[in-house]
Amino acid sequence: MKLGKRINAFVRLGQQLPVAVRDPNQPLGHNALAAQHINPWFTPENVICAVDSIAHEWLHTNKLEEWIETYPEQYFNPDLKKNVGVIMAGNIPLVGFHDFLCVLIAGHKIIIKLSSKDGDLMGAVAKMLIDIEPAFGDCIQISEGPIKGYDAVIATGSDSSARYFDFYFRNYPSLIRGHRNGLAVLSGNETDDELALLSNDIFTYFGLGCRNVSKLLVPEGYNFNRLIGSMSRWKNLVNHHRYANNYEYNRTILLMNQTPHLDTGFALIVPNEKLDAQVATVNYQEYSGINSAIDYIKVNDSKIQCVATQLSIDHSRRVQLGDTQKPKLNDYSDGIDTIEFLGTLG
Repeated sequence: MKLGKRINAFVRLGQQLPVAVRDPNQPLGHNALAAQHINPWFTPENVICAVDSIAHEWLHTNKLEEWIETYPEQYFNPDLKKNVGVIMAGNIPLVGFHDFLCVLIAGHKIIIKLSSKDGDLMGAVAKMLIDIEPAFGDCIQISEGPIKGYDAVIATGSDSSARYFDFYFRNYPSLIRGHRNGLAVLSGNETDDELALLSNDIFTYFGLGCRNVSKLLVPEGYNFNRLIGSMSRWKNLVNHHRYANNYEYNRTILLMNQTPHLDTGFALIVPNEKLDAQVATVNYQEYSGINSAIDYIKVNDSKIQCVATQLSIDHSRRVQLGDTQKPKLNDYSDGIDTIEFLGTLG
């Protein structure tokens, strides 16, 4: 399959996905409704959000071509194709789609090991792509058990699983990713609209994505009132039983330990130096000057997926408030260029 044909197939997929996910009579739409019975975090709203983001942010001819043009032509030569095993995470819906896109657009065969929490969403998307372009049928394999017959591996998971993957796949070219989080740096001068965008960065997908903001760096003496007000648009999260259980549990622990915190009624804002936060909690830390904020980023950079801020901070993964869940095609997880990895396999 020539590159242009591959691009066209993904563009057509992008046109069909938003319709299919909303139609319960189509496999993707049916799975979007059923997924929450397998994984309670995969609500239909979150599945639709993920599908719309993929379709709108990535699957357009100009975006795909501009992305591809930055690499050597031989990186997309199907004559050099390899069998690439991809072990996908299951923290948010279709989180492995970018790897799926990268492997196939580069002309390789993909052997997918789905997360048990996937709800067969990725399987439905793969079938749609094959229906659009049957030639992909020979390039996509979904493995029920351990992946076999691979030449290289891309694996995403927790830090503990990443250590296991590093050892298990040590004799193969591999791209291994662990756990990361989003960070936001505030000046205190953000508008109400910007704070509302920040609340989206925090609470979309219940805060479970590696690009969700789990930690706030705020200036000394920061007043949280307006931020808490902006968060109220997400107060219905507490009606979700799994989220509510986490909120109540973490609230109880904070109260028992007499840990200072702010309680919004559905989320907890906690002074904590750690980047990673529990579900329904957001950590924060005051900084005395912008240089101290930059120092925090440098020290924790290996655990930061993206930095959301309106400040002029020089960072390769810096995004505007509200854009953490709108990664561009070249916003690679963990800052590791997937196409570069795939392009050097030949």
